[in-house]
Amino acid sequence: MRVVVALGGNALGSTVPEQLENTKKTAKKLVDLVEMGHEIIITHGNGPQVGVIYKAMSNEGFPFAECGAMSQGYIGYHLQQAIQAELQKRRKKMRIATIISQVEVDKNDLAFKNPTKPIGNFYTKEEAEKLSSEGLGVYKEDAGRGYRKVVPSPIPIKICELSTIEKSVEGKNIVITCGGGGIPVIAAKNGYKGVDAVIDKDRTSSLLATKLKADILLILTTVEKVSINFNMPNEKKLSKLTLKEAKKYIDNKEFKEGSMLPKIEACIEFVKKSNGKAIITSLAKAKSAIEGKTGTIIEK
Repeated sequence: MRVVVALGGNALGSTVPEQLENTKKTAKKLVDLVEMGHEIIITHGNGPQVGVIYKAMSNEGFPFAECGAMSQGYIGYHLQQAIQAELQKRRKKMRIATIISQVEVDKNDLAFKNPTKPIGNFYTKEEAEKLSSEGLGVYKEDAGRGYRKVVPSPIPIKICELSTIEKSVEGKNIVITCGGGGIPVIAAKNGYKGVDAVIDKDRTSSLLATKLKADILLILTTVEKVSINFNMPNEKKLSKLTLKEAKKYIDNKEFKEGSMLPKIEACIEFVKKSNGKAIITSLAKAKSAIEGKTGTIIEK
């Protein structure tokens, strides 16, 4: 089966040493899927990484889109190294490459007027208010974990390097692409122009999975299953969701913006537009979820 695997932040790290260590563990879970006979296309987030890069490079005048491109490069490099090493351990010969990718968005997307995508470090409320008062961006509370800077998160409408990705996948290569949701660009007179935004990586993963006619969109996060009444005494873990049920829970505000909500929405989009199914689970349970033993499965 063809599987688009969307890695969450827990599969990476906030610092280079942490990420090098985390990607070793991540590689084992990804190569497990390869050993099962699946074609895998890997996407990943870049929230902490692009925030660190932007903070370091802002005094140098680097635009946000260029920081996103940098994050694609170094995260891809770490994943390539880790996966190559794991493949060698298991005596499997496969090629792997990162394809730096641009993703087109609509310049009139309403997201540019309402930034919601968290990036970078966590701050206390007081720290966030101070940074905001100094003109250093908009900060919002992120799923009870603290305050983070937020930037616009427009809807992806086109993956510019799609044909290159398709050819590489058809050549039986492991592909890492659309990192951080892709470098956000808008159509310009002579091509494309980068914009300050972060496209949600799960939405781009959904678009990629649809275009590649994937059998499964596998979104890996920190929880084994999606829950309603999350972190409450009446919390209920969900093993299966129909499109109708998923939409009902969205209408009831069961999923937090910037956290589980975009994952559910991405799954809905993929299932609606494809013949595949979507699964949300943790990195540790990826193989079991593909086997149908755990995770939350969303299908028609």
